[in-house]
Amino acid sequence: MARRCPITGKATSVGNHVSHANNRTKRRFYPNLQERRLYSELLGRKVRLRLTTSAIRTLDKYGGIDGYLLKTPDRRLDPELVRLKAQIVKARRAQETNEASSEG
Repeated sequence: MARRCPITGKATSVGNHVSHANNRTKRRFYPNLQERRLYSELLGRKVRLRLTTSAIRTLDKYGGIDGYLLKTPDRRLDPELVRLKAQIVKARRAQETNEASSEG
C-alpha cells in the first residue's frame, strides 16, 4: 500500500540525516498516516481510509466525508475517492426523490 494520503496528497519525502560530524546520509520522512473508519451518513455505512492527521482535521472542518466529497471537484480527488463520491451522489439523489415522492 502506498504511503500517500488520498485527500491531502502528502507522500514520503527524502532528505539527509546530518550527524554532528556533518556526515550526510539519505533518509525518508513519512507522512503521519492513520487508519480511520469514517461514517458516511448518506451511504449509511463506515468507509475505511488511510489518512494523514491533517486530512482528518480537514474532514472535521467540512462536516465529515460526505461534506468534503460533495464540495470538492473530481479533478482534485484520488480515483478511489471519485468512486466513493459517485456512490454518495447516487445515494443523495435517491434520498431526495424519496422525500419528494412522500411529500406529494
